[in-house]
Amino acid sequence: MNFDISKNNIGTTDRMIRIGVAVLLLLGAVRGGSWVAAIIGAVLIATAYFRFCPAYGLFDFSTNKDVTPVVK
Repeated sequence: MNFDISKNNIGTTDRMIRIGVAVLLLLGAVRGGSWVAAIIGAVLIATAYFRFCPAYGLFDFSTNKDVTPVVK
């Protein structure tokens, strides 16, 4: 388990996908969709902005290829 927010665990491609899906969810919520979609979109925007995903940290997963893997 690695919850160090100063270490990015979201790569560039993952970040762009998160932003794209978030925009679609937020647009759908504004046009009369579910408030749950808006919350999910906001979380995706936040994780893309900070380049840190707590779920990835829980499982020691990273899509960021710039960081060297931690060997235990």
